[in-house]
Amino acid sequence: MKEAISLNVPGVCGMGLHFELDGFRLIYLAIAVLMWSVSGIFSLEYMAHYKKRSRYYLFFWATFFATAGVFLSADFYTTFIFFEIMSFTSYVWVAFDEKKESLRAAQTYLAVAIIGGMVMLMGMFLLYDLCGTLRFDELEGMAGQILKGRRRLQLYAAGGLLLFGFGAKAGGFPLPIWLPKAHPGAPAPASALLSGILTKTGIFGIIAVSLMMFGTDGEWGMLIAGLGLITMLLGALLALFSVNLKRTLACSSVSQIGFILTGIGMSCLLQAAGEDNGLAVRGTFLHMVNHSLFKLVLFLCAAAVYMNLHELDLNKIRGFGRKKPVLMFCFSMGALGISGMPLWSGYISKTLLHESIVEYTQVLEGMKLAGESMPGIGGNPVFWHGAEWLFLISGGMTAAYMLKLWIALFAEPDPDFQAEMDGENRSAESILQTFSGYEAHKDCVKPDAHTSSMKWDFYPKCMRKTSAAALIMAAVLLPLFGLFPHSFMDGMADMAQGFFGKSGHAHLVSYFSAGNLKGGAISLGIGIVLYGVVVRRWMRKDGQYVDRWPSWLDLENLLYRPVLQVALPGICGAVCGFVDRYLVSSAVTVFLAASAVVCRGMDQMADGVIRAARFSTHSQIPRAAAFGTNTEGRGTGGPGSCVRERRARFVRVLARLREQVQRNGRLVEESFSFGLMLFAIGLCLTLGYLLLVFWLQLG
Repeated sequence: MKEAISLNVPGVCGMGLHFELDGFRLIYLAIAVLMWSVSGIFSLEYMAHYKKRSRYYLFFWATFFATAGVFLSADFYTTFIFFEIMSFTSYVWVAFDEKKESLRAAQTYLAVAIIGGMVMLMGMFLLYDLCGTLRFDELEGMAGQILKGRRRLQLYAAGGLLLFGFGAKAGGFPLPIWLPKAHPGAPAPASALLSGILTKTGIFGIIAVSLMMFGTDGEWGMLIAGLGLITMLLGALLALFSVNLKRTLACSSVSQIGFILTGIGMSCLLQAAGEDNGLAVRGTFLHMVNHSLFKLVLFLCAAAVYMNLHELDLNKIRGFGRKKPVLMFCFSMGALGISGMPLWSGYISKTLLHESIVEYTQVLEGMKLAGESMPGIGGNPVFWHGAEWLFLISGGMTAAYMLKLWIALFAEPDPDFQAEMDGENRSAESILQTFSGYEAHKDCVKPDAHTSSMKWDFYPKCMRKTSAAALIMAAVLLPLFGLFPHSFMDGMADMAQGFFGKSGHAHLVSYFSAGNLKGGAISLGIGIVLYGVVVRRWMRKDGQYVDRWPSWLDLENLLYRPVLQVALPGICGAVCGFVDRYLVSSAVTVFLAASAVVCRGMDQMADGVIRAARFSTHSQIPRAAAFGTNTEGRGTGGPGSCVRERRARFVRVLARLREQVQRNGRLVEESFSFGLMLFAIGLCLTLGYLLLVFWLQLG
């Protein structure tokens, strides 16, 4: 698609909505349609026994339109609006089954989404103040001029805030915490979308910030590449140690996002060095596409396992895939693709990313020989030789944990349940009683005897023909793209590179040359060694997988929750207590004292006037009546007593207000997620109201 198609909707909040359709957006819109279609078909079977499936489908399609809005956006303002709508609608997926673990994961997801959105909004304010625009096509030139001037640090601040917001959704370091938490709790078809494409909305924003604002800035490129390398290694490490199927795939998503971030960083670094960044750009985009397809296939395979067993622990699902050729084929395609096996699509994108690191290293070595250098650690070739090996090791770890999952599902027999899993020598009723998945899940409708019999008679196939057909269609794309890379993958890269600011063609890469095959072989060899040493020897004990999940990497429980729930409320509480005790209370005391003096003076003046009137113009009025007393000498509400009564009532109202504020503060501290949820609802309602006003104005 050579020329972009633009659509502007003026008047929304004074800035309007701006959409654009180019090659990159067209491809990702097609991927979104494919992923929602396949997941939707699979959901018909997966959600068949859920009571609340109507709610699921409502937010399923609402998230689709919000995601499409993000990818079609042409400025940060439009991106932000649809980004927040998407965060709110996808929150329902994570909290869907309403279990304790799911609600906690949803709380984490919502907190990351809302905090990231607010930080992103602050970055937009600052960027608009600097550049006077938020449109992608106008920012490149303006940002380049600012980088050369005195407001360089302000642009870095705006970019950093935007990076934080988009990175939170992408799952990059230091905010990958929601992915391993959200996926085990969400329905598996929704997990495929959360991992496969919703994370790419964050990558979309990072690309816009990096290549359109800091495309020629080496320091920014080093930042993104460094975050990518850390994310790549951290995610792979967590996935290798996990013994939960969906959690392993979720951590794998973190690692693959790291590969993509590394590609974005290399794009900036190569351009800053005056070199063509075509390899990095193409590798970044193609790995985005590949990862979307990988996770669509792998998470739907996990869905097939869960909807039969209602288990995800590797010790409880071992051997489930035996005698299930469709499930084995589809999972193998996804595993081989994400591991970077030659002749599969993942090998192509990882080869391009690897080549970009090698190319930049060679550029630095050439500059060193010529007596030139790039500033900082990013200009040291030794560092990038280490980064290359980190890339290969992370790829090897990917192969290791995918091999772990494949062997557990399809090769290892379970001595206790293998006969039942193979559909042998057990009636449908006894198998249903053994696994009792439907009785254990509170949101499922217990099937009757006829339904149970039919389901477990079909158990060896593990999924319906429609679900299997949709899954096979997605799985076949992975070897197809890998077998014909120049026809399919290079064609997609040519269409998408305009979004990255490129118009020319990168030099052709011989994907199956000896050098590139050597890199793939090294990575796969590392994976086999890691599987044998780490998985088979360290993670297994007495024939069972041992959970070696590193608790010291649990950033949520060790850092973020204590900061948000203890440290931050404690600091804010101390500040508010100081203000309340020494400022508000003092102000109230001074105000009341001043009011008392004024009221006392007014009381004396009123009494003086009454006395004067008693002895002059109103001498006929009895003295007792003049002073507001009854015949027994008690006050009946004269001016002074009335003022005092009003003053006392004011003090009581102020005390009640203070008590109410303190009580509300405690409620907010005790329910952080509820406050965030209300904020998200309010934001969506506000956006809906603004859109309604706009359309009414058009009418």
